[in-house]
Amino acid sequence: MADLRDFPDQAFSGVHHGPLQEGEWITLQDSKGRRHSVKLERGKIFHTTKGGIAHDDLIDGPDAVVIRSKGNVEYLALRPLMADYSVSMPRGAAVIYPKDTAQIVTMADIFPGAKVVEAGAGSGALTTALLRAVGIHGQVISYERREDFAEVARKNVTGFFGAEHPAWRLEVGDLAEQLTERDVDRVVLDMLAPWECVDVVAAALSPGGVFCAYVATTTQLSRFVETLRAHGEFTEPRAWESLVRDWHVEGLAVRPGHRMQGHTAFLVTARRMAHGVQAPRKKRRPAPGAYGDDYAGPRRAEPGAEAVAEPVAGPVTESPGDMPTATT
Repeated sequence: MADLRDFPDQAFSGVHHGPLQEGEWITLQDSKGRRHSVKLERGKIFHTTKGGIAHDDLIDGPDAVVIRSKGNVEYLALRPLMADYSVSMPRGAAVIYPKDTAQIVTMADIFPGAKVVEAGAGSGALTTALLRAVGIHGQVISYERREDFAEVARKNVTGFFGAEHPAWRLEVGDLAEQLTERDVDRVVLDMLAPWECVDVVAAALSPGGVFCAYVATTTQLSRFVETLRAHGEFTEPRAWESLVRDWHVEGLAVRPGHRMQGHTAFLVTARRMAHGVQAPRKKRRPAPGAYGDDYAGPRRAEPGAEAVAEPVAGPVTESPGDMPTATT
């Protein structure tokens, strides 16, 4: 059986082996850890403050080598990992960084062969990770409202895999208006108002499917979580953020690094219940005042009544195990 590692166009992993080729991206790193992304082209020179580096000196040579600039400064030349590529790719919209991408792929349980819907596509950073996870037998349908962003995403994703990925379909338009797919395994949203898409996502997801949203602010986080609760046919949402801190390790000098990747966004996941089945209500009593007079978000309706998007007039009371409800 052929080893697909030697056939990147068939494997569509984005990983390449063998000599460096013209048109490939490489990462050049100096002794201080500063990195430069370079696309190899015959006859060109990458200029640094310490002299130039000829592309021809790298093309047809091995990966993971040390090359000297004309100023006799050493640079480490490597093919970029997917994480390196995603943070250095040309951008239209901001990218989802590797620490969040890894959480999405794991916590949304993106698996080989999965049918995944994402919006928006942005610059394609998350898309590359989703496509690698689902493989050539899965499907990723990406929605992007802006045509210019969609074009940037298309170039970046194609550049990473070396060709059009057979499992990818990019749609220019609004997911809330155009999503018609059914029996979807996973939906991942990176947009300003994901709560506006809850109903269409609920119609698209299979029972047990995972709904994941990437939101930047606490107000977005609150509105989205409460909308999922008000819908009623999703499991209790889980919300979190991830912080990454490097460590300095040199002999006996072992300490936290001076820089860290702090808040980038919140992630929220919930699973789709079977159609018509209401998720159990939370048993924990809400904090005093959590749904007081100042709260203006969605509320979950009482059993047998429809959920309301805005608070109902009248004083609010709280009871153990229930979302606060209005009394007259």
